[in-house]
Amino acid sequence: MKKVKQVLRSTIAALQGKRILVIGDMVADIYLDGRISRISREAPVLVLEQAGEKIVAGGAANVVNNIATLGGTVYAAGLVGADKEAQGLKDILAGNGAHIEGLLTDAARPTIAKTRIIAGGRATVSQQIVRIDRESREPMSPVLEAEMERYLAQVLPQIDGVVISDYGAGTVTEPLQKTLIAYCRRHGLPSMVDSRYAIHRFRHIGYVKQNDAELAAAVGRSLHGADEIIAAGRELLHELEADGVLVTRGELGMILIEKDGAVHDIPVSDKSEVFDVSGAGDTCVATVILALAAGVEPARAAELSNIASGIAVRKLGTSTVSSQELLQSLQE
Repeated sequence: MKKVKQVLRSTIAALQGKRILVIGDMVADIYLDGRISRISREAPVLVLEQAGEKIVAGGAANVVNNIATLGGTVYAAGLVGADKEAQGLKDILAGNGAHIEGLLTDAARPTIAKTRIIAGGRATVSQQIVRIDRESREPMSPVLEAEMERYLAQVLPQIDGVVISDYGAGTVTEPLQKTLIAYCRRHGLPSMVDSRYAIHRFRHIGYVKQNDAELAAAVGRSLHGADEIIAAGRELLHELEADGVLVTRGELGMILIEKDGAVHDIPVSDKSEVFDVSGAGDTCVATVILALAAGVEPARAAELSNIASGIAVRKLGTSTVSSQELLQSLQE
């Protein structure tokens, strides 16, 4: 293990500056913090006095943010509305050095937003009491799709790797998807998809990231244990004609299945307390694509992402991991 960590430490330097395109559903994660003041006289509910509000990059935007904090050069492509959530996302991403010219504004739809109401008091632990989602599932308009195609044609010649982050909100149309996958195959670029609901669409993609629940839904059956996960991963791998399938399993680590038949069962690197799994999959994807773009073999890329995800889950809320944190974890 000591030798493996030495190899992974040297890998971190290779990630720096790799140019990654992330296209997908950009999400504004909004946290409204309230202090419990009393019970309402209108209904048996708490009355909260708003104490704070913050916007955090979620969905594809969290992949963008993680690539930036890990030292990559990242280009964000997606749709946002003409609203304060869009400006909040742009400020966050640009503040971390991401290129945001590919964030196209569609005034007819809102920026995807997930608002979490957090309640607490002086003597109580704060906790989420409700989440309010706002999004449009309409496909991208032909006008914006043509604009996105022009942006991709401009930026792809500069790119070392591509991530498609699909949360089902209509950003990744089939023509755009086919253009990206074909370009990556033609130019030997690593590509990766993280699709929550429609993984079967992404034929010929390089690498597929699924959690165990998503993989079970994809193959239409419950999966019990590593052997069944490996069998299901192979089914998906062959169906999509991909290079590999990476299955995340929470506290059980990850399994990488490659097209040459190799299987890598990667246990969790750190069994410290898990505070929040929000966004850990995005950290995983960001680390893997950077490593693949740097020429790292897939098994090592997965091992590095496993360590990065372990850092992310020890943070509250949707979070990022820096190259310095990753290096420190490997040194420990």
